[in-house]
Order: sequence, then C-alpha cells, then structure tokens
Amino acid sequence: MSAEVEETLKRFQSMKNVIGIVVVDNDGIPIKTTLDYNLTLHYAALMQTVREKARQVVLDLDATNEFTFLRLRTDQHELLLCPQEDYFVTVIQSPCD
Repeated sequence: MSAEVEETLKRFQSMKNVIGIVVVDNDGIPIKTTLDYNLTLHYAALMQTVREKARQVVLDLDATNEFTFLRLRTDQHELLLCPQEDYFVTVIQSPCD
C-alpha cells in the first residue's frame, strides 16, 4: 500500500467515532487491520460478500456505471466500504446522532 493510503488510515483512526478499520485484498485476505484477529476475519468475509453483491447490483442497474462507495448504517454501527482496484477498505464506526 502506498504512503497516501497509510496516511488516510491514520486519519481515519484519529476520528473519535471510528471503532476499527480493515483493509482486505481481492482474495479476501486481510492486509491491515486495527481490530483483533477474529473480528478482522469476520468483517473481511462479510464485507467481501457485500462488496461483490453491491458491485453486481450497480452493474445490473446500469452496465456503464461502477460501484465506488457504500455506507451502511445499523442501530449499533455504521460501515463504510470503499473498493479499490487491488483491495477494499472497511471502516467501522459508531453512528453519529
């Protein structure tokens, strides 16, 4: 990962609502994380599935469009999914009210 990505991760970590960050390669293997091992594997597997489904939905709606970002909010967490060419980043944060 580039220095720019590392800097972005540090910026995310410094935000008060961020619980964790997981960077996963296209094979579903976590590259970098701020969470414990089991939680990292859990988020990596689930968010890879979400990424693939979201990408397919966008393509089904408009084949000329591209999936670039997803924000998913639940009662307990807010998940930000940002796919890149060789990896994707998931940010887990507490929802702001």
